[in-house]
Amino acid sequence: MVGARGRTCLNTLRNFQPSTLASISETQASPRHHPVMPVVALGWSRLLWVRLAALLFTCVAFSAAAHGARLPTGGVAAWCVFCWAFSFAATAVILLVELLNLQARAPVSWSNFPITAACYAALLCLSASVVFPLNFLRDSSYYDEAREHRVVSVVFSCLAAVAYAAEVSLTKARPGEVSGYMATAPGLLKVCQTFVACVIFVLVSEPVAYERHPALQWCMAVYCICFILSVAVVVMCVGECTGWLPVSFPGFLSALGLLAVLMYLTATILWPVFQFTRRYGGQGAEPKLIGASVLTGLNFLLYLADLAHSARLVFVSV
Repeated sequence: MVGARGRTCLNTLRNFQPSTLASISETQASPRHHPVMPVVALGWSRLLWVRLAALLFTCVAFSAAAHGARLPTGGVAAWCVFCWAFSFAATAVILLVELLNLQARAPVSWSNFPITAACYAALLCLSASVVFPLNFLRDSSYYDEAREHRVVSVVFSCLAAVAYAAEVSLTKARPGEVSGYMATAPGLLKVCQTFVACVIFVLVSEPVAYERHPALQWCMAVYCICFILSVAVVVMCVGECTGWLPVSFPGFLSALGLLAVLMYLTATILWPVFQFTRRYGGQGAEPKLIGASVLTGLNFLLYLADLAHSARLVFVSV
């Protein structure tokens, strides 16, 4: 006969599981005074791959242009290098902040800043991809090391523009999705409006093309006023300052959109009439003036689309 203590030992052995032994071994092998260090895993999403590609493409573009392309100092060359360098720096900052999980400590709205930077970078790289070959490859019949570097810059500038466009497509707000204002269609239109206005300023400032008639001066005032207001909206959204307005932000956007549409409508009509008509001292069909006229009409359409979206869009300011 087995005593009571023997029966207790047999029952214990019968109910003993191998997992219990494993847990005991792990407990003994891992002393409590040795804390386990946390491991931060970086998810390799499509957005991360696109940003890394944009970082690489812009780095190659401005490196090839700065070292070996034999570009002139200043002017268009400096502008193109700035486009690539700015895009590279903005992407590097975004990747660094997200890698270290510092979004909450960033002094900007992280639901608005990355897509705003990506949209500007896409436009900058696109403009450099057009301007750079027109100025530094079109009339070059020779083939040497400098031309090779210039071709590399153009190719990687085009690739960077595509990468940034893909980033904007991946991060923009979907219908019904709650996001920052800059991730919506009106927010992206604001970026395009400010960029187009900057190009207009470049086209009409050298030589000055708006001092000849008061109507042309009014057009220049339209460009400046609408540009300042659109930049103010972008800064308020990125800097999380929309609550500082004495009126509701959606109401402010609607009023701004209506004002800009009316002002640009007048500029779209007056600029070509007083620039190209001999009766008003027009200078003829100069390429820069034609470009400014086309871009004025383009910005009018952008503001019109912005007004239509802002009138029906429901978004959350963050």
